[in-house]
Amino acid sequence: MLHSAEYSAGKCVCKNIRCRLFPGSCCPHWCGVFFRMYVKHGTPVKMMEAYLTVLIKGICQSDENGSFLIKDYDVRKAYLAGSIKDVVSQFGMETIILYTALMLKKRIIVHHPRIEALLEFTRALPALTWHRKDWSILHPYVHLSDTELEDLQNCPGYIAGFVDPEVSNRSDLFDVYVNLPDSFITVSQSAKEAMAMGKLHKEVGHLIVQSAEDPERSDSQVIKDISIKTKEILANLLALADKCEDSKITLEGLKQHHFPAATENFLFHLAAAEQLLRI
Repeated sequence: MLHSAEYSAGKCVCKNIRCRLFPGSCCPHWCGVFFRMYVKHGTPVKMMEAYLTVLIKGICQSDENGSFLIKDYDVRKAYLAGSIKDVVSQFGMETIILYTALMLKKRIIVHHPRIEALLEFTRALPALTWHRKDWSILHPYVHLSDTELEDLQNCPGYIAGFVDPEVSNRSDLFDVYVNLPDSFITVSQSAKEAMAMGKLHKEVGHLIVQSAEDPERSDSQVIKDISIKTKEILANLLALADKCEDSKITLEGLKQHHFPAATENFLFHLAAAEQLLRI
């Protein structure tokens, strides 16, 4: 409730910040500073001035209303807020399914009835493909409404969280379905070919599990281990592309290297995801 002299009566106010330029972890502090400005002045103009100051200078200072410094919020720390070690602890070798789905930019649906558990788990997943640093694929809390589903289906690949168990019946929404309460992962029939596992997947899966289960290794170190392996895979893929016309990979070109079938299949779909495939 607002009790400032600027108001003739108590009022309620709700503030929402949407900005792609700053990590979401800074928003609670930022909202607090802006809210106190609004209570004092009774106008959004002061808030807009403060916002522009942060946008241009990275700082907003006020003895009365508090200070905000964007440099206090390292985006890399925001990326590391989720725990990959917890993900691996729950799913073990099946974590490779999540890794593969993310590498191939597939659609992942995660269900849990508790939103807190849902947010904690989904936030960690993009770190499996750290080289992209793309948290825009994350839609942590989605409802089964036409409007929200339409927005979701306009995305080529995503991680979407649902508390509604009915989402398990919407196979049109996912390539991979994660049931958090029961700790199982399902690959849809339509995605099984692209998601076929082989020797390379087993190798990466063992690396992920071994690193995550090491009590001496932090989450950031586990992510680094996975990222190094990912960069190795991508470097090999780029080397293959460099040998091809227009630096674009073809299925025929891959077949000349006589990879195991599952590896060839994975590299083909990865090339498509990385826009290295000649159509």
